[in-house]
Amino acid sequence: MHLTLSAALDLSAAPEPQGGIAGWAAGLVEAFGGPGAGAAIALENLFPPLPSEVILPLTGFAASQGVLSIASALFWTTLGSVVGAVVLYGIGAVFGRERMHAWWAKLPLVKASDLVRTEEWFARHGTKAILLGRMVPVFRSLISVPAGVERMPLPVFVTLTTAGSLVWNTVLVMAGYWLGDQWDVVGAYVGVVSKVVLALAAVALVGYVAMRIRGRNRERP
Repeated sequence: MHLTLSAALDLSAAPEPQGGIAGWAAGLVEAFGGPGAGAAIALENLFPPLPSEVILPLTGFAASQGVLSIASALFWTTLGSVVGAVVLYGIGAVFGRERMHAWWAKLPLVKASDLVRTEEWFARHGTKAILLGRMVPVFRSLISVPAGVERMPLPVFVTLTTAGSLVWNTVLVMAGYWLGDQWDVVGAYVGVVSKVVLALAAVALVGYVAMRIRGRNRERP
């Protein structure tokens, strides 16, 4: 006999997530099972502040309590990842290369050649970026937009996104499954990684802006 997720959490040592992201995700999984988990992950792709490091381990814990099967958890969360990524790909494709160049030209401290070099880099390494980017917090969502702008073949994009998402989802879902009532520990560790990634990105951005300002000062007579 399958338990409801709320009942399973009541029986565990972990506090029941009655509010916030965890409570919202628990409600979806309890009400709709695998499709609910998939919907939560699809929204997480569209809105990166929604943490997969909470949703996926919670789904794994639900599977350990018999609310849904591991196969269902992995299938639906991976499908949700792909659906969310394809929506972002579509936004990039609609935005298009010409609009991207026009928008880029209006930005301070950047040159058209910078965007061209970025496009050339994506042309050479885009497949690796899509595959590995699905396993990097924050960037796992954002990487879909340039793929759409550069019109990466959709079958290739979907295949790489599915593969990368399956790896990421499996690690976090299984961690929640094996940790049981300690599933929330996963979010703490992955949250640290997310903060490190964001800090490195911020440092890189500051360094880039500083180099541009210095270069412009040198160009002035």
